[in-house]
Amino acid sequence: MADDRTEKASPKRRTTAAEEGQVLRSRDLISTVTLLSVVFILASHPEVWIARWQSYFSRVLESGIHGERSDQSQLFGWTTLAVAQWLAPLFGVAFVMAIASTLAQGGISFSPKALAPTFTRLNPVTNVKHLFSMAVLSRVLKSLLPSAVILYLALNLMLKQAPMILHAARLPARASLALLGRISYSLAWQSGLVLLAWSGIDYLLQRQTFEKSLRMTKQEVRRENKDNEGNPQVKGKIRRLRREAMRRSLQKSMQRATAVITNPTHYAVALEYRPATMAAPVVVAKGRNFLAQKIKELARWNEVPIVENPALAQALFKAAEIDQMIPPKLYAAVAEILAFLYRTQMRMQAAARRGPSGGGAR
Repeated sequence: MADDRTEKASPKRRTTAAEEGQVLRSRDLISTVTLLSVVFILASHPEVWIARWQSYFSRVLESGIHGERSDQSQLFGWTTLAVAQWLAPLFGVAFVMAIASTLAQGGISFSPKALAPTFTRLNPVTNVKHLFSMAVLSRVLKSLLPSAVILYLALNLMLKQAPMILHAARLPARASLALLGRISYSLAWQSGLVLLAWSGIDYLLQRQTFEKSLRMTKQEVRRENKDNEGNPQVKGKIRRLRREAMRRSLQKSMQRATAVITNPTHYAVALEYRPATMAAPVVVAKGRNFLAQKIKELARWNEVPIVENPALAQALFKAAEIDQMIPPKLYAAVAEILAFLYRTQMRMQAAARRGPSGGGAR
């Protein structure tokens, strides 16, 4: 059966995996970087490290030559100080490099869920099965490859240095130790580079496996989007309620309107102006496209005059918000339209009053 996990992991899926302790981490890469840093620190100033041990052995030997009876606590203190002076810098550098390489791989992750004990982890039968699983066998086989390369480098180095090694017994002690140090350093940094290259390849392979394990099915993606964005039925109901609320609000606003300025098809702006109580006209409703058509429909229903003026409609739509006065620069254009409407309304009212009496005179 084909794997249907074809979709990339979402941010929520990655967060959940991190909370459960599933993080991309190459322990081999951290160990290799730490090892190389320690090797280079030891090789950077070898005289410093040698001088510290020389000082320690000189103190111990002088104490024995002069017949001083150093108690065990004093000798233990010298030894502890020498070891601490030698190891403290190395541990410090190793710690810093380990933290840096961990941060480079995504940072430090603390997962209480991963630390919580479970029956599966404590079950000895399950643990024994893991020891003989294909995953463990695969890791062992993978570790044999860099080990074989390191063994080859060691044999090759020994063959090249064979003449010097054979005559090392004839050399002074200082020269013999220097030869041993050079051989050890060469083998150490070459082995470190091999492990670094292998751990880099292993990290890329783990990244590919990790990304594959986080993949999601299309159904899981749809379910997550549904959870994040909400149920479509609920969202549709909310949109309907909003439209109904907007329609009721628009109806109340249009009952107050004095005139509607239109584009005529794309924009519509409803204005209210009461000379006795208002200093300037106020925008009570405005809309574009569908909402503009709705405003004109309500204007006809409420017998509000509709005036087509494309330039003024667009200017009012962009310059004024609902329940705000129009800007002063549009006073003249709006006043001209309102005055025209007022005169037209007055003439219509006068004609309506004269109509019955005029008919009687005739």
